[in-house]
Amino acid sequence: MPLYDIECEACMAVSEVLVKASDPVICPACGSERAHRLVSRPAAPGTSRAIMAAGREVARREGHLSNF
Repeated sequence: MPLYDIECEACMAVSEVLVKASDPVICPACGSERAHRLVSRPAAPGTSRAIMAAGREVARREGHLSNF
């Protein structure tokens, strides 16, 4: 089951829920069925890996342990 960002029209809450694509969305804040899925922006491929690799390289050069 995918994670969806939803917005409730009744209470205006924005939440992240784990729900099947075919199931109706119910707001976890107020229980209303007047919630709808939001369109998410896709992540650029390879961006996170490149950021982590750059962080490791900086840590290696500075001689300390990396948190990446």
